[in-house]
Amino acid sequence: MNNVNKEIEINAFTFTNKQEFKSIPRTITVDDQRYSFIDSGLRYLVQQGQHLIRLFDMTDGQSVYRLKNEDDQWTLVSIKHV
Repeated sequence: MNNVNKEIEINAFTFTNKQEFKSIPRTITVDDQRYSFIDSGLRYLVQQGQHLIRLFDMTDGQSVYRLKNEDDQWTLVSIKHV
């Protein structure tokens, strides 16, 4: 596993449930490199009091990317090659 901890840009989202509109990152850009994910991945919610952190484990078919969304800021936490 490669820990990255870099701010990223989300280029596109998809939605898990058309009725609830839960958004999931579909494409990200890190250091001018674009990554597209092939499925909806796993989504985790971590809540401490009023503070909410969303974590996502996404794959492009070759690696698993852990993304964090906190206070409207997106971070690529780690990349794990499979």
